[in-house]
Amino acid sequence: MTSLEELPLRPELRGRSPYGAPQPPATHRLNTNENPHPLPADLLADLGAALGRAALELNRYPDRDAVALRADLAAYLTRTSGETVTPQQVWAANGSNEVLQQVLQAFGGAGRTALGFTPSYSMHPILAAGTGTTWVDGHRRADFTIDTAAAAQQIRETAPDVVFVTSPNNPTGTAVALETIEQLYAATTGVLVVDEAYTEFARAGTPSALTLLPGRPRLIVSRTMSKAFGMAGLRLGYLAADPAVVDALQLVRLPYHLSSLTQAAARTALAHTDALLATVDAVKAQRDRIVAALPGMGLTSVPSDANFVLFGRFADAPAVWRALLERGVLVRDVGLPGWLRVTAGTAEETEAFLTALGEVARIQPGPEGD
Repeated sequence: MTSLEELPLRPELRGRSPYGAPQPPATHRLNTNENPHPLPADLLADLGAALGRAALELNRYPDRDAVALRADLAAYLTRTSGETVTPQQVWAANGSNEVLQQVLQAFGGAGRTALGFTPSYSMHPILAAGTGTTWVDGHRRADFTIDTAAAAQQIRETAPDVVFVTSPNNPTGTAVALETIEQLYAATTGVLVVDEAYTEFARAGTPSALTLLPGRPRLIVSRTMSKAFGMAGLRLGYLAADPAVVDALQLVRLPYHLSSLTQAAARTALAHTDALLATVDAVKAQRDRIVAALPGMGLTSVPSDANFVLFGRFADAPAVWRALLERGVLVRDVGLPGWLRVTAGTAEETEAFLTALGEVARIQPGPEGD
């Protein structure tokens, strides 16, 4: 059997591992930031009807520009952000990962660089490698926040073609202030991508970077229907930007990249926006419940605007991960020494997590033995 090492793989891909969280069997899977609530019955009925209608024309190619879907997404963004977004400003693809890959295909590539402030979404450097874009690590403070002045200076010195800012940040959870995004954009000569995959879970009063789009033609705001909408299996991501950015992405998108079924399902889900987003408050309540319970166990967390919590500190986080798994609770070891990440699940899942963590915390001392 041929090994990977024997193939003529590109040098920058050698030694890398595919993206993905371990999925060992567990009663409570709280490691991939999914929305734990099932889809409403009314939506399921409408989905069946919409997919049935779309299936009648599966012998035909789908709308390659997804015009109707983009109009629905623009209407959703306009209604929820207060910023007018037109269909010409919106682009959609198979999950926000494909959206970001297309951004790198259009604005990155060989001889170009991308910068992101790590720790952040680990797919960003993977997508950079896949498109032949050189990756540059941006720096964060010890509390995982971005030092605006230092970050802007690093951007000016390295002049990246693509800059990623994840807000709320994954895996740490905290949203980035609009003032920081404004200053980073001013320092950027390429495009600045604000990855807002978790923005619907942000704490009250946290504005979206969509409000910064006017007058900033190199600003891109990416979103997803995987998280707040509870449609992770649909694989629908999208962005809002200047129409010229959308024109650029159409130069690199694959023909008919969004199937007729995906477009129909996404439009049906958007018609049920209020019912789908009604679960967001329930998820936020469980997130806040986790945050409130941690100090009583001698633990702490990073302030979260997402549907997950980065918690610690542990002397041996991998050992805690294993101990929780032994108790039927699967969380995510994101590779940050002393920290683990847990998704805010249902009330029952949160109870199981807190019970297991309480047991583990009694036998796993903190980094200084306290």
